[in-house]
Amino acid sequence: MTLYITASIAILILIWLGISYNNFIRLLNQVDNAWAQIDVQLKRRYDLIPNLIETVKTYMEYESEVLQKITQLRAQAMTAKTIEEKSTYENMLSGALGRFRVAVENYPDLKANSNFLALQEELTSTENKIAFARQNYNDQAMRYNNKVKMFPSNLAANIFGYQVRAFFEIEDSERKAPNVKNNFK
Repeated sequence: MTLYITASIAILILIWLGISYNNFIRLLNQVDNAWAQIDVQLKRRYDLIPNLIETVKTYMEYESEVLQKITQLRAQAMTAKTIEEKSTYENMLSGALGRFRVAVENYPDLKANSNFLALQEELTSTENKIAFARQNYNDQAMRYNNKVKMFPSNLAANIFGYQVRAFFEIEDSERKAPNVKNNFK
């Protein structure tokens, strides 16, 4: 009788481990898919930036430092290996693109250029898609991380070696509200 009880408990534990393993695989695939969606939108942004810079170069001769910084940050973001590095460079690139948008306000001819307007609209759309993809990634990472940390699934996570995933976070400097005081002069 004790043998049957022990065998039944062992079978239940094996079934639970199998189910837990499959749940972790499903959650990891969702996290990886969410990251791939961010990557797709970032690639789109990387492809747009050189076209935007070429369009504005002739108009913005005094803003070459801003354009160089955007180009440099684009290259660094494209070569970042970890989520943390990618997050840091992407936040810096977003800030540089924001400064670029402010600088554009000083060039009325540029703002009237149809190529520039189309590229700017495309970039704005891409930035919105990146924000949505980041939010989705963080939601998926949170679900997975909860599973890794919460009992009893944390027991299976330890057995199978699953680790928490990093969130795609913004820098502290990005948390500050923008200063719009000078935009209304």
